[in-house]
Amino acid sequence: MIYVKTVKNRNLVHSDNWETPKELYDKLDKEFNFDFDPCPINIGKITPDKDGLLIDWGERNFINPPYSRKLKDAFVKRAVEMSNRGKLCVCLLPVSTSTILFHDVIKPNATEIRFLRGRVKFIGINTFGERVTNKAGMHDSMIVIFGKACGRRGAN
Repeated sequence: MIYVKTVKNRNLVHSDNWETPKELYDKLDKEFNFDFDPCPINIGKITPDKDGLLIDWGERNFINPPYSRKLKDAFVKRAVEMSNRGKLCVCLLPVSTSTILFHDVIKPNATEIRFLRGRVKFIGINTFGERVTNKAGMHDSMIVIFGKACGRRGAN
């Protein structure tokens, strides 16, 4: 018997434009009452007045950053910065506990880290140009909370 090992094609173009499933967002919004999203989906060209890395954030922020390394790292560091200004930042992130970002930025600054059971099924366009809603991401996910979650509503 011959076994053929298939290797993932790492040359495919990957998109950073993946939407959080409504039921996950709604559950978090019920708990935290978000008033801003610095990473809105499909807003077209990012201009300086819409760039979540440049503009001020709301008081209660939901952040599902692009997962490409540079952008993800930048948004996590910005969330820490905003939380140091008294703002609540709730991030949906891939679980990568062996990284410098996790050990030097997330772990020492997070108020709380929640590991999600199962993989999140993001909504977006796959590498074949098809809109998908039932494909799990490549990584497990975690909710990382920076700042005080004062005034929580309907927790768990």
